[in-house]
Amino acid sequence: MGVHGVKAVFFDLDNTLVDTAAAGRRAIEEVMSALRSKHHCGEGEARVICEKVQDKLLKECHDPAKMCITDLRISHWEEAIQETIGGEVNRNLAAECYFLWKTTRLQHLTLAEDTREMLTELRKGLRLLLLTNGDRQTQREKIEACACQPYFDAIVVGGEQKEEKPAPSIFHYCCDLLGVQPAECVMVGDSLDTDIQGGLNAGLKATVWLNKAMATPVDISPVPHYIISSVLDLPAVLQKMEHKINAKLGTDRMAGSNETH
Repeated sequence: MGVHGVKAVFFDLDNTLVDTAAAGRRAIEEVMSALRSKHHCGEGEARVICEKVQDKLLKECHDPAKMCITDLRISHWEEAIQETIGGEVNRNLAAECYFLWKTTRLQHLTLAEDTREMLTELRKGLRLLLLTNGDRQTQREKIEACACQPYFDAIVVGGEQKEEKPAPSIFHYCCDLLGVQPAECVMVGDSLDTDIQGGLNAGLKATVWLNKAMATPVDISPVPHYIISSVLDLPAVLQKMEHKINAKLGTDRMAGSNETH
């Protein structure tokens, strides 16, 4: 599929191409089960520990120059266990929880067959790039786990660059990698703050917001050019864009011919 004026599509990874949230839930369930069965935690205690860790992950500020992601995330579990159960700091239990959570989450990160087919089809006429924020090690492990490398012309991880989404610089770096202009690119992602705002900041041709919720909020900001409820709806959006461009070309031609006569 080729679209007049569009040469490349940038895709976000987490909760756009792969369901990281669902994989994370499966991983938390696995850890809760292990805490109850192997370490004799009560169900309430196990749940509180996992909720605390999820909260710490959401608020996480990681500086790779100061600490590797593995040590940081083991410390999340260590703190959560200490805050919930008390007693001596148990680094071994924290490490066991972290590695079980990480391994389980990676096992459940899959690129669905219909998504693979869509990417293969799109790539026949467009250049595709994966653009993901996050720590280098964490994101590269996810990319390897879901085996998405063969579907993209380039992969860019925010943690390997000077700035992440929504900074225009990372989008312009992606354009340079593919040899395209911002006005020839479309950004697809689930985050208004990073994917959509970033695409707008960088002057991309269009932004496509993946909103899996049934209802769209009334006042969304920033405002994307298009909204889809499944990434599989993207080809239809690209077709819509092509029709708009063709219609405009037709109008321009008519205006030109009217001026001639």
